[in-house]
Amino acid sequence: MAVLSIRFKRQGAYERLKRGAAHRAESISAAGERLIDEGLLMEAHPGIVFRDGPSGRRAGLAAGPDVWEVVGLMLGLRGNFEERVATAAAQLGLAEGHVRAASRYYAEFTDELDAEIAHNDDEADRELAAWENERRLLSG
Repeated sequence: MAVLSIRFKRQGAYERLKRGAAHRAESISAAGERLIDEGLLMEAHPGIVFRDGPSGRRAGLAAGPDVWEVVGLMLGLRGNFEERVATAAAQLGLAEGHVRAASRYYAEFTDELDAEIAHNDDEADRELAAWENERRLLSG
């Protein structure tokens, strides 16, 4: 574990950090670490942002869907990389540059995103099975 001491020179930055940490029920240290890490990742991957959702905090495109959604679609497409980028962009209504931003982020965080894709696939399978069971019950 590394320790970092920070002096806030910007007026109100520390107060915003404290309020944000309290709002999320995080320690100030945890909030600061998360924000620094996400800020560095966004700087390294232009077009990527981080957002909360039912499955927790995750990477998304500033212009649209979560990265795992874009990559999940691309993995299911046929063709070479450029063809899959073009097809995914057309299907999602995104610029090809946004799809490439998602694929670059995936290249660095493959295991994390593969886990998100697998989790979503499992949830979709469970929901489909529940829906099919309900339909059988109601059609009887």
